[in-house]
Amino acid sequence: MQVIDLHTHSNISDGTLSPEALLALAAERNIDVLALTDHDSMHGIERARQAAEQYGISLISGVEISSQWSRPATKKSYSVHIVALNMQNPEPLEYVLEQQQKIRAERAQRICEKLQQLVKIDLYPEILLEVEQQPDRITRSHIAKALLKNGVVSRLQQAFDRFLKEGKPAYVKFDGLSIQDTVQSIHEAQGFAILAHPTRYDLSATNTRYLIDLFAQSAGDAVELAPEIDSLSTRQMVDRMIAQNNLKVSIGSDFHGEHMPWLKLGQAPRPRPEQVGIWESFR
Repeated sequence: MQVIDLHTHSNISDGTLSPEALLALAAERNIDVLALTDHDSMHGIERARQAAEQYGISLISGVEISSQWSRPATKKSYSVHIVALNMQNPEPLEYVLEQQQKIRAERAQRICEKLQQLVKIDLYPEILLEVEQQPDRITRSHIAKALLKNGVVSRLQQAFDRFLKEGKPAYVKFDGLSIQDTVQSIHEAQGFAILAHPTRYDLSATNTRYLIDLFAQSAGDAVELAPEIDSLSTRQMVDRMIAQNNLKVSIGSDFHGEHMPWLKLGQAPRPRPEQVGIWESFR
């Protein structure tokens, strides 16, 4: 049986490994098919492709796009991630990603400005150094690591819980595309749109079901299966919503590297016999 991982990150966004090192590790883990899905960036794809050829791994082009949605009933806005896979004509998506990267850079600077007022440390210069002076690569994970390095927090999650999550004092909303516009942009690039980690948005079960319904109504193609660390009832709920909406499934580890050791490359849930993998649609 093929080992497939369709959700991974390199240091082009908030992973710790270069695209080349990521593929080397994938080879060690005997992975057959891998997608590099950095946040709002495809800049690592060509480097990853060259390494994949060296190791005999099938590389799928990908990107994880930050999107926004809100429930009319509550008017509350949520940030969700949609993975684009196997784009045959990526040019229409590249313009969208350029805009996303500008938003990401501006957001990072605003977060750091808020943190400077809160903790009296200017984190921005050292974060810029880490991302090689490319502010459009900065994610909240980079900022969390800087808070940890400077002793403001004792662990990464504490950075989010105290400062970076919605409702916390350094939070800045990411004004990304709507789910509908994101899916449309992916389809214009002749790719497949996948709802990433649907159980990782701190949503109630009702809102998770609503999200999957909305994604299907927006012509989304597949939903990532819930990880095995989720409760059985949660995984079964996601499976039911996938079936009810006639969606395909995707599987991925969301591997980032040493700062998220619980996400292991190649470790992804297996689809049920009746579920259809999105990879079966790849050309």
